[in-house]
Amino acid sequence: MLFITDNTTTKENGMLKQVLEMYELLDDAGVSGKKVEEFLRGRGLTDIRVETIKGEKGSTDFIQITVPGSSGKKSGGKAPTLGLIGRLGGIGARPERIGIVSDADGAVAVLACALKLADMAKRGDTLPGDIIISTHICPDAPTQPHEPVPFMGSPVDMQTMNSHEVVPEMDAIISVDTTKGNRVINHRGFAISPTVKSGYIMRTSEDLLDIMEWSTGLVPAVFPLATGDITPYGNGVYHLNSILQPSTATDAPVVGVAITTVRPVPGCGTGASRETDIEEASRFCLEVAKAYGAGSCGFYDADEFALLEKRYGSMKQLQTFGL
Repeated sequence: MLFITDNTTTKENGMLKQVLEMYELLDDAGVSGKKVEEFLRGRGLTDIRVETIKGEKGSTDFIQITVPGSSGKKSGGKAPTLGLIGRLGGIGARPERIGIVSDADGAVAVLACALKLADMAKRGDTLPGDIIISTHICPDAPTQPHEPVPFMGSPVDMQTMNSHEVVPEMDAIISVDTTKGNRVINHRGFAISPTVKSGYIMRTSEDLLDIMEWSTGLVPAVFPLATGDITPYGNGVYHLNSILQPSTATDAPVVGVAITTVRPVPGCGTGASRETDIEEASRFCLEVAKAYGAGSCGFYDADEFALLEKRYGSMKQLQTFGL
């Protein structure tokens, strides 16, 4: 049994094995979506799709894994489906940078969740609802300027990413993204966002705050959102990063899970990932998946959302490029 000690608490890291396995798999100049698929199939997952998409700055492999639930919609049940999206520009910036970059954390986190769900299923534990996990694999993505530190770019544009990672079957979405290149989140570990739905920034879910407290043993950390953060990339407005971009492509509620640091760290930085922080974020996602499928975790208050729309109208224009 492995225990990790940090400056605040001592806890069992129940997903560290899967995080380390995925980190090692992705830290490879020759990694591809097909290699990830083969690895996951070898652990028992069967519903996996990989598609290579080429853009102006290269190509990337989109991968989507569906893990069926005991009462999920794939088997005719009614349990809601949770989407876990690993948001990133690329897992590597070769040849400019050697090795896996900080931006890869989101992909590592959600793929570790897929691996953990496969291992759980072998031991007789199946979640109630279906889980759809999507991300993309690019070991040689470009970098791009950003303040206060450089970001990773991507070989494909954001609309292409959303079209391959956000699917209609997702009733709610957690978007996991490295969010270290800023001065507004001064916390090492992970932080969650308020829920974003159809252009509205809703209050932070009390259920998610509970799960964050229970899974970390710490006070919950919530990161701030500006209106611009929930608008599409490419509109000329400053964005914290791409963590809430899935919210521009769906009416399902979206929550960001940001893997964070005390000081700004470039997304294209190597040697900047902390596996224990990724593990905490992954374990939080898994606990949310258990509760959401069982109907004991809500992402937003439907009555409050209806009241907002009744009083102030639709905010879906924020999901578009506007005028």
